Amino acid sequence: MLEIRRIRENFDAVARALDKRRKDYRPLLRKALDLDEEKRALKTRIDALLAELNTLSREIGKLFKQGERKKAEVLRAATAKLKEEVKELQGRLDDTTRRLNEILWQIPNVPHESVPEGASDEDNEVVFQWGELPRLPQDAKPHWDLAKEYDIIDFELGTKITGAGFPVYKDYGARLQRALINFFLDRNRAAGYTEVQPPHLINEASGFGTGQLPDKEGQMYHIEKDNLYLVPTAEVPVTNFYRDVILDEKDFPIKNTAYTPCFRREAGSWGAHVRGLNRLHQFDKVEIVRIEHPDQSYEALDEMVEHVKSLLQDLNLPFRIVRLCGGDLGFTSALTYDFEVWSGAQQRWLEVSSVSNFETFQANRLKLRFRDKQNKKHLAHTLNGSALALPRVVAALLENNQTPEGIVIPEVLLPYTGFDIIHRPEK
Repeated sequence: MLEIRRIRENFDAVARALDKRRKDYRPLLRKALDLDEEKRALKTRIDALLAELNTLSREIGKLFKQGERKKAEVLRAATAKLKEEVKELQGRLDDTTRRLNEILWQIPNVPHESVPEGASDEDNEVVFQWGELPRLPQDAKPHWDLAKEYDIIDFELGTKITGAGFPVYKDYGARLQRALINFFLDRNRAAGYTEVQPPHLINEASGFGTGQLPDKEGQMYHIEKDNLYLVPTAEVPVTNFYRDVILDEKDFPIKNTAYTPCFRREAGSWGAHVRGLNRLHQFDKVEIVRIEHPDQSYEALDEMVEHVKSLLQDLNLPFRIVRLCGGDLGFTSALTYDFEVWSGAQQRWLEVSSVSNFETFQANRLKLRFRDKQNKKHLAHTLNGSALALPRVVAALLENNQTPEGIVIPEVLLPYTGFDIIHRPEK
C-alpha cells in the first residue's frame, strides 16, 4: 500500500499520477489524510500522557523515600486516572489505525511516469517486437484441435474429473510440460536466480502482503475451513518469504525462481477467446521474484525483461512486448511489461508473461525493510515476472510448429523432451 507520508507530502503529484488509472482517488486520499491527522493527534496526546506518567512515577518514588506517604497516595490516584485516559485513547488510536489501513488498502499503486495514458488494453504501447510470423496453410488447426488429434491434452477428461479449465496432459503433452518447466528453471538458475519450492497454499496475511487481498479475493480459491487460499502465482508465497524481515544493503539483489501450479477462478470469463489453453483455472508457471534496493530496481526490471526475451527467442516464438497503460495496469504495479506470443492458427497475440516493478507498494504491506550504511531503515522494492507461464506457450508451440509430418519441437528443448517431433498416434 502507499506510504501515508508520501500522500501527505506529495498529495497533488500522487493524485495526478493516479488519474492515469482513469479513476479519481482524491476522496480516498483526503479521507486517508484526515484519519492520519487524527491518528497523529492521538499518538501525540498518548505520548504526552505517558511522559507525564513517567514523571509522576519518579515523584511518587521520591515521596515514599522521604516518608511523605499521603502526598504519594494523592499522586498515585492521579496516575490511575491518567492510565484510564491512556487506555481509552489507545483504543481510539487502534480503531483509527484500522480505519486508515482500510482506506489505504483501497488505493492502488502510483503509476510510474513512463506508464502511458489509456483506458484499456487497446491503449497499451507496443515497445518491442521480434520474430517472423509463421505462414501456416489455410487449414492450420488451433491447438485444441491439435491436442485432440495427437491425443496429448484431454479437455473433456479434465472436465469430467474436476470441471472446465482443468485439462489433463497426456504422453507427449505431459512430457512437453515437464520439459518446459525444467528448461525455464535451468535458464533462470543460470541467470543467478535461486530455485525454491514454496507451499501451494497461503494464509490471509500472505495474500494481504502482496496485494491479492482484498483486491482479488474473488479470483482466488478459498478453503474456508482452514482459511487458506490456493496460490494464484508463485509470486505470493515467494515474496512473502521476506514479510517482516529487515535486510542489509549487502543482501541485494535477492533473486528467486519457483515452479508452482497456479489456481485462479477467472470468474466471468467465457467465449472463444478463452477456449482450450487460452484461459485455465489451473495451470503451470515458472516465476522469477526479485527484492531490490530502490536505486537499482528499474535496472533490475530491464534485466528481467531481457531475460524473458531470451527465453522466447530460444523457443523461436514470435513475440511482442507491451507497456501497460494506466487503465490496464494491475492494482499493485507501478510499471508492467506484458509479453505476448503470436498464435499462428488463432491469428492473435496471447499474453504469456507480465514483468512488473511494485516499488515499495508490496514492501509497505509486508514490512519488508533494509538498513543502510547509517543504520537507517527503508522500504525495499519488489519485482516479479513470469518466466514463463506454460499454457499459452504450449498453445503457440503446437500451432506455429504444426507440419504434415507432426508437431516439431524447438531445438533448445530437445535435451529436455527426448523427442524432436510429436507424431499422430497410430490408429
